[in-house]
Amino acid sequence: MFSNKDLKNLIIPLFLEQLLTILVGLADTFVISFVSEAAVSGVSLVNSFNTIFIFLFTALASGGAVIVSQYIGSKKREEAGEAASQLLMISTVFSVSIVILLLLLGRPVLGLIFGRVEEDVMEACVTYLRISAYSYPALAVYNAGAALYRSIGKTSVTMYIAVVSNVINIVGNLIGVFVLHAGVAGVAYPSLIARTFSAAAVTVLCFRKRNGVYYEEQWICRWNAGLLRRILGIAVPNGVEQGIFQFVKVALSSIVALFGTYQIAANGIAQSIWSLAALVCVTMGPVFITVIGQCMGAGDTGEAEYYFHKLLKVTLLFSVIWNTVVFALTPVIMPFFDVAPETRSLTIWLVLIHNVFNCIAFPFADPLGKGLRAAGDIKFTAIWSVVTTIGVRLLASVLFAIVFDMGVIGIALSMSFDWCVRAVVFYIRFKKGKWKSYQLI
Repeated sequence: MFSNKDLKNLIIPLFLEQLLTILVGLADTFVISFVSEAAVSGVSLVNSFNTIFIFLFTALASGGAVIVSQYIGSKKREEAGEAASQLLMISTVFSVSIVILLLLLGRPVLGLIFGRVEEDVMEACVTYLRISAYSYPALAVYNAGAALYRSIGKTSVTMYIAVVSNVINIVGNLIGVFVLHAGVAGVAYPSLIARTFSAAAVTVLCFRKRNGVYYEEQWICRWNAGLLRRILGIAVPNGVEQGIFQFVKVALSSIVALFGTYQIAANGIAQSIWSLAALVCVTMGPVFITVIGQCMGAGDTGEAEYYFHKLLKVTLLFSVIWNTVVFALTPVIMPFFDVAPETRSLTIWLVLIHNVFNCIAFPFADPLGKGLRAAGDIKFTAIWSVVTTIGVRLLASVLFAIVFDMGVIGIALSMSFDWCVRAVVFYIRFKKGKWKSYQLI
């Protein structure tokens, strides 16, 4: 169903889009480091909190992408368009509801989670969260539109939008921090503007009928309970999984907050570099959803199994190469961060631990899991992801970081062990072939 050229045209734009997005995250961290270590710490702590909601929006979009891809595979383009339109509607309603709650409860929640941090760090947290929250609807709407374009294989469109969006963000960061001296707000407002542009651009393009699968007003303004049930049947387990995963990360961030400003700063910088290192697997997740989803929609499990193997080989090969390159560059870029020497040294160790396990275990723990979800094996993957997140990552983090006094190094090792356990479980599940018996549409 997919030639090598088709796969290349799907993967390369997605990779470049994700690379641009992650480079902007690095630029945010780099620019804010010139304000103060308190500002770096505040932004990194809130980003761990923001990610809860970002992943919920992504989970919702992924549920829609699976249904759209399966409809396309079964040649039901009108139903695919209706599913995409319903995804836009529910994404908007959900994200606006989250914004209202956060604007009302943001400060008390931050105080509950990060209450023991220094006062200047807390002020940076509050400022960054308030501005970030306004961009949530734009993020949700963009994810809905991007899910449609990725499902139809036109990933170059979202790549071009990312180019313009990231230019807006980077230029805005430089103006906000170095010209306007706006501190944390100087990197928060450009992100809001860039995300709003991306949402508007992709939504306009999703109304184009020549795509074959497109938005239509009558489908956006209608509540199709049956279709939403199918979308949410994938999105809710995935969202619960991601929500618990991110809550655990926030809990771990509150543990990190116990270790002092230099470890918080090192962890924040390392997370930005981790995002860059994980780029191959982040790229391949949507590829698995599109390819496996269309194969299963066409009812061809043999073709789906073939592409499972092929995409796993591609993911492993390029993940090893990419993680090696990123680690080799880490000592080169660290002197450019305006932080203490001990912060730089700790960051390099954190990146080493992450990259080793990211290239050998994460391809099985994440992209393979997304492929199983696209095939319909939803509950199993969601349950085991939650089990390993709590039973391995959280408990081991408390043991290593606090009991054994390993600090953020212990948290990084616990994350890696989580991936290893999940990788083994998902690969065994794939080899047994039970995913072949599921049907979503």
